[in-house]
Amino acid sequence: MQDKFTAFENRLTKVYKHISKIARKQQVSCFRVYAVDLPEFPFFIDVYKDYVYVAEYKSKHKLSEEEYQIWLDTSMEIIQKVFSVETENLFLKLRERQKGEQQYQKLQQQKKELIVEENGCCFTVNLSDYLDTGLFLDHRITRQIVRELANEKRVLNLFSYTGSFTVNAAAGNAASITTVDMSKTYINWARRNLTYNKLYDDKKHFFIQEDVLQYLKNITPNSFDLIILDPPTFSNSKRMDEVLDIQRDHVSLINQCLKILSPHGIIIFSTNYRDFILDADKINSAQINDITRQTIPFDFEGKLKRKCFKIENK
Repeated sequence: MQDKFTAFENRLTKVYKHISKIARKQQVSCFRVYAVDLPEFPFFIDVYKDYVYVAEYKSKHKLSEEEYQIWLDTSMEIIQKVFSVETENLFLKLRERQKGEQQYQKLQQQKKELIVEENGCCFTVNLSDYLDTGLFLDHRITRQIVRELANEKRVLNLFSYTGSFTVNAAAGNAASITTVDMSKTYINWARRNLTYNKLYDDKKHFFIQEDVLQYLKNITPNSFDLIILDPPTFSNSKRMDEVLDIQRDHVSLINQCLKILSPHGIIIFSTNYRDFILDADKINSAQINDITRQTIPFDFEGKLKRKCFKIENK
């Protein structure tokens, strides 16, 4: 086992040196370093300024509980050594699927929030309390694209999470922005992000806590010019009237968005479903461009399975 620990340390040292050099050059303070590069060490490791965030995806192993704890403790010691980070700045979450739900445990019990900057915008991230931190690092370039497209546009951000696309649309001088998510926590988080950036204007920024599938049924045609659509792969939340399966439902979901979009309006559609296949022939659009490759940041090259499309209305 010692050979495997040595291989893990060597791999992590090499990758961190390479990625952090590019990050410094591009003035990026939050980035991914490791994504299960070695199957024996099923971690995703991200840097948030002076903090290191580690997510362990529970995998099948033949270790006893005692052996597993030794493996985990040794792995964390290696991570701490490679990143030269103090224990209080190192956060671990163990994610596992149990009856369809994800659970996690914390290395640190105290609440830890910090403000991070990306392309001139600031975001609150939480390293301690939720399954995710509040900022999906793989969408760094996508957020920049949204900002460039948003000028004087009526923008709709669906499945908005913590509103990072909303902030970028506001920074890009959007005419109005409607932010929709089913979670009260995330809607409040999105409003807080916008306010922190001194961009919030209650006359043109609207936050709606609602099931997106229901929301879309009540919107009139030609209501928006730019729609960001980044749904979960699957959702059967008790608060939803319908179950969402993105492979099965993406055509109807995208076509609903096209109906409320202005002529030649644009949808930025993204999905994390690894085996996703876009059924382009059934989508009522003028043009569909796969922009996956151009939206992959340097720290996710070879590590990212999500898809991203730019869909233009007729």
